[in-house]
Amino acid sequence: MKTDGILTQVPTLGGSIHRQTARDAVADKLTTLIATGMLRPGDELPGERELAHVLHVSRETVRGAIQILSAKGFIEVSQGTRSRIANVDLSHLPITITSSSAIDRYDLDAVHGARLLVEVHVVGEAVDKIDEATLSKLEALLETQREIGQDVMRFLMCDREFHLTIYRACGNPLLTDFVIDLYGYLMAHRRHAMAVPGAMDNSYEDHVAIVEALRRRDKPAVVEAFRQHLTRIYDTTLAMRQRARTAS
Repeated sequence: MKTDGILTQVPTLGGSIHRQTARDAVADKLTTLIATGMLRPGDELPGERELAHVLHVSRETVRGAIQILSAKGFIEVSQGTRSRIANVDLSHLPITITSSSAIDRYDLDAVHGARLLVEVHVVGEAVDKIDEATLSKLEALLETQREIGQDVMRFLMCDREFHLTIYRACGNPLLTDFVIDLYGYLMAHRRHAMAVPGAMDNSYEDHVAIVEALRRRDKPAVVEAFRQHLTRIYDTTLAMRQRARTAS
């Protein structure tokens, strides 16, 4: 049974924490995906059922969130067709501690070094604190990733939920917000990197290794699996940027 209760713990845009309705929390999540470039103007949103499955909420909650964003002009809703992202630029919004544009000012090596230092620590802390409900959610997200196929946008939406679920299990909301900022680095470029043949399959295999190690409460294995995953992200992003420079 899906529950909307977990969403009341999600930080709102700007990093302040207060109790939200589930639909407000989902609206914030979708706004974040737009602000970071994971969802772009013209993109079709997945259907209510699929979004509800990925975000671990009811379809009614998803419908309410879309209505909120439609009223703000962020999403275009038309009868008989999929909802689409409107032509809006939300990159100025502070998603957690900083805006995505602030993180994107740093170079790839600096962000990768910070992720290896901080994110690996956060994930290690999560090993001792993760509960059965969170592990079950991660396993459900793995199943969704497996079923998505080669749809980059949908895979990245599920990927973000997967990572954030682990981050929050560490129990430190400040560190969680910081690694969420790092995760969002050059997200628009990540869509291109993940479109490379084999990239999503490799990422999925990394996720499987992470969840299996979490299930065993094997801290060294979790840390090593995440380190390898972050290195793969770095390598694919670097290769994509090098190809772009060569093409230009």
